[in-house]
Amino acid sequence: MAENSKDNPASSASSRTRVEVVMDALRERIASRSLMPGARVPSIRMMTETLGVSKSTVVEAYDRLVAEGAVVARRGSGFFVSGHAPPLALADLGPRLDRQVDPLWLTRQSLEAGQKVLKPGCGWLPASWLPEDGVRRALRAVARDPHAALADYATPPGLPALRQQLAWRLAQHGVEAPPEQIVLTDGGTHALDLVCRFLLEPGDTVLIDDPCYFNFHALLRAHRARIVSVPYTPSGPDLASFERALVEHRPRLYVTNSAIHNPTGATLAPAVAHRLLKLAGEHNLLIVEDDIFADFEDEPAPRLAAFDGLARVVSIGSFSKTLSAAVRCGFIAARADWIEPLIDLKLATSFGNGQLAASVVHRLLVDGTYRRHLEGLRAKLADAMGETIRRLTQAGLEVWTRPRAGLFVWARLPAELDAAEIARHALTENVVLAPGNVFSAAQSATGFLRFNVSQCNRPKAYEALQRAMDLAQVAV
Repeated sequence: MAENSKDNPASSASSRTRVEVVMDALRERIASRSLMPGARVPSIRMMTETLGVSKSTVVEAYDRLVAEGAVVARRGSGFFVSGHAPPLALADLGPRLDRQVDPLWLTRQSLEAGQKVLKPGCGWLPASWLPEDGVRRALRAVARDPHAALADYATPPGLPALRQQLAWRLAQHGVEAPPEQIVLTDGGTHALDLVCRFLLEPGDTVLIDDPCYFNFHALLRAHRARIVSVPYTPSGPDLASFERALVEHRPRLYVTNSAIHNPTGATLAPAVAHRLLKLAGEHNLLIVEDDIFADFEDEPAPRLAAFDGLARVVSIGSFSKTLSAAVRCGFIAARADWIEPLIDLKLATSFGNGQLAASVVHRLLVDGTYRRHLEGLRAKLADAMGETIRRLTQAGLEVWTRPRAGLFVWARLPAELDAAEIARHALTENVVLAPGNVFSAAQSATGFLRFNVSQCNRPKAYEALQRAMDLAQVAV
């Protein structure tokens, strides 16, 4: 999986004319706000050299964009972005993908799917694997508690009792964060959004893993960040590529999963973690460590936040994957001097977080429900992991690394098959798969699929996969 590169979009766009390639390249820059209204667009000569097309191709593309109203021509001066910036459309940013396997469309398919649709490509547990009865009991207990706040806003940092519990839980992973350095949020995505609002300016460069959780791409684009990806290995980011990216791109931020990496299931090695933090210090890089899968682990893996002491690492987490996606409760653990401005941003953008959700999560943590649930869940996932790997291997797929725990298996298809094509065939049989390039900013994971082992326990999923592979093989 190679470093992010869009050096020659024309070479990857055989279905489009060269004129359309030039138009799309400029539209993308306008949509992403790298070219603002009134800004001069690249000269015809520069565009010719960048995209490897003829001058006449660029001239025609620019003339068409003028006709569309996207740019205006000023005699003797060149071409300029016209009018106001169009409304932000995330689907228009990044590489143009078939809508059926676009990351945001994949999420919609998984969320809107009915009971008859299988979702081995989704990123969450089946409802039957979650403690729904325990959540109901906790809701009733909170409703009966005369001291529970059922009609008022939460305190700005969030429920003190839950923050105390989180401080204790983080300490089990070596992360020292007193309650005063923890802010509650409405889930992990809300936490990441707040941190990005706090740390990033439009145009800042952010490093991500390749592959990585696809919603990192969408959220960072929403913040108008410039994304640079670094190849990921079974022990963490490729350090040579990581250092090269720091030198060449001077990124502000690096966003990653250290433990139970999504989508690969890999675990960060201690030696890689130490070297990564040393490089971060040398290049003034800040790090967001998304630790949403922490509670799937039997034995805690290394944490950047633990090695770093929250000096330049922000840790975020959530209970959406392990407890309930309907009980939106996440958190941010950060250095002390960042807490007040993060709280101010939280108040400005959401006026707080869900007090009821925080109270329910706290109740489940202290009454033992969550601990007992995790003990059974880890065993169940371990069995599902073994069975999924066995079935995928039988089907001819190559497992990239065997995860120590968690939900995901990252597997390579045989015979140079295209995962997007496989996903399209499977979708006709009501099976939602997750093709590798959904997770790859560099579009370098064409032959990979991510499998959620908790969603792979139906024979139909493997049968649909096999038929899709057979159809794709015939096409090849």
